[in-house]
Amino acid sequence: MLKEVTMAFTPDLLAHALSKIRERQPVVHAITNLVTIGDVANALHALGARPVMASALEEVKEITSRADALVLNLGTPDPNRIEAMLLAGRHANTLGHPVILDPVGAGASPFRSEAVQRILSEVRFTVIRGNGAEIGVLAGMGGKLRGIDSAGEPADPEAAAKALAQKTGGVVVLSGPQDLIAERDEIIRVENGHPMMARVTGTGCMLSAIIGAFAAVETNPMIAATGAVAFFGLAGEKAAQQAKGPGSFKVALFDALFVVTPEDVKGGAKIKFPHPP
Repeated sequence: MLKEVTMAFTPDLLAHALSKIRERQPVVHAITNLVTIGDVANALHALGARPVMASALEEVKEITSRADALVLNLGTPDPNRIEAMLLAGRHANTLGHPVILDPVGAGASPFRSEAVQRILSEVRFTVIRGNGAEIGVLAGMGGKLRGIDSAGEPADPEAAAKALAQKTGGVVVLSGPQDLIAERDEIIRVENGHPMMARVTGTGCMLSAIIGAFAAVETNPMIAATGAVAFFGLAGEKAAQQAKGPGSFKVALFDALFVVTPEDVKGGAKIKFPHPP
């Protein structure tokens, strides 16, 4: 199976997914972190997708019905937002829409831990994206948070990502200096990106939403997740060339999301297979 997956991940396929976003302009419904909601909307818009940031219980089912993908972000949870996520997530499952989970701060508090476990038990996810600590906690393999940032990854990040993929049936993206994308027994490493991305609050939230946009147009979730991660990393690399610090980097990142082309992805995606056939 790994040989088939390896052969499938050509740069052309990843670039084609970006082209489809720019052509189709998919609607991405994001119930996301209140701290970064504007940045997430702007990132989606710069990419070429259409963001909708609805979280009221009275409208989430209707908004989800009209969207092409759903992104659930646990960044600023409260009881009403959790219920909205569950309502939207179950409805997206019924419709067959891709659903992305960003389990921000999983394990940081009993309330947050109980919320994410309930969400995982009631909603099927296409892709789960988190930092090393969040993925380790959800996989039951350890992880340490400081605030909501990763302060200690599981001893074996690859095993944790694979274990969570096996447990949930979805693709798992473990973000870090090198990003891991896992589906059961398959693992891919993406080496695009820049250290400055870790200096700006919300880059993880943006990436989760961008994965939603890619999943809206690409039916293979491994291709969607890998394409999104490579594209976002390339945008970070391009932004860093213009930036003097985190503030100018953030502005340059939005510009880069707008200007990175399918040809850039085709020529610049750094995809590695740690255990080739």
